[in-house]
Amino acid sequence: MDTWVIVLIVVVAVVLLVVLALALSKRSRVAQVRKREQAREHLQEAQVRGARAEQEQALAEEQAARARRERAEVQERTSLAEQEARERAARAGEEQAAADQLRAKAERVAPDLAADRQVQREPGTVDPDYPDGGATRR
Repeated sequence: MDTWVIVLIVVVAVVLLVVLALALSKRSRVAQVRKREQAREHLQEAQVRGARAEQEQALAEEQAARARRERAEVQERTSLAEQEARERAARAGEEQAAADQLRAKAERVAPDLAADRQVQREPGTVDPDYPDGGATRR
């Protein structure tokens, strides 16, 4: 073979290798650009989801705080109602004691009058002065 043919084959082979190397390099850069773009999209999605998660967390904390506040208010109202009931029961006890004292005084002063006023009735019977059973709360 002639020398020029060998040189031509070598030159064509080198050119083909250079073209192949350039094509592979370009393909690698395109793949890298595509991966970077995909990474950016993932970062954006992560940022959006993170913001959404923070917002949901804030709403959940606000809801929990509201529930705790409402529970505290209910407990306070319950405590006040119980205190009022205890005070009312204490006043009722005082009134009952005063009534018992007055009844005892009345018996000492006029035993015959006290015996007439205390009519013993069977449980479940109606006082003739109050045939409807007295007033009821409605």
